[in-house]
Amino acid sequence: MSLTVSHLCKSYPVREGSLEVLRECSFELKPNESLSISGPSGSGKSSLLSILGTLESATSGSVILNGVDISMLSERELPLFRRRNIGFVFQEHHLLPQCSALENVLIPFLAEGKISPQQRQWGTELLERVGLIERQEHRPSELSGGERQRVAIARALVNRPTLILADEPTGNLDRTNAGFVGDMLLELTRESMLILVTHDPILAARTQRRISLHGGLLL
Repeated sequence: MSLTVSHLCKSYPVREGSLEVLRECSFELKPNESLSISGPSGSGKSSLLSILGTLESATSGSVILNGVDISMLSERELPLFRRRNIGFVFQEHHLLPQCSALENVLIPFLAEGKISPQQRQWGTELLERVGLIERQEHRPSELSGGERQRVAIARALVNRPTLILADEPTGNLDRTNAGFVGDMLLELTRESMLILVTHDPILAARTQRRISLHGGLLL
């Protein structure tokens, strides 16, 4: 279980030619390590997470996760690799409004067929770990912002991924809820690799490693 990012570059075509958002980004992440990435808006943080999460391709460079160069995966192979290796937590929780908390946690399993009793039990255990066992049948509209984000964390962990990518996971929460959700995220991802993008210096300071991204360059 490891992540190696080498000479990663990303550019987008624009009317004037090309807009470079990532330039020669390189870093490694070891098993059970946590890393926070900070930087101003527009510095390339979200593009970097999208590439690491296989949602977007790099212009050049490589990302090797668990010994697999993701640039070598076909369009058919990518979704399965993503489901089995990567968990996402976003600033917006992206829960399905018509589904209960437990059903939202179990959604990643639906892509591979019927949910087994063992998978349902694991989803229930995760909701218990995030303190929402008594709210498992509630829909997102019946949950607070902090509770919805805790459901999103449980969903990110349900496939036992080796890499968790969190993009401003506390950005929409008040200070109290942000602290609680941050505590929970760091505690529950200790057995995974965690990359956390945040503007919150308090949360960033709690990860094992910290880097900043400015103008597409890692500093």
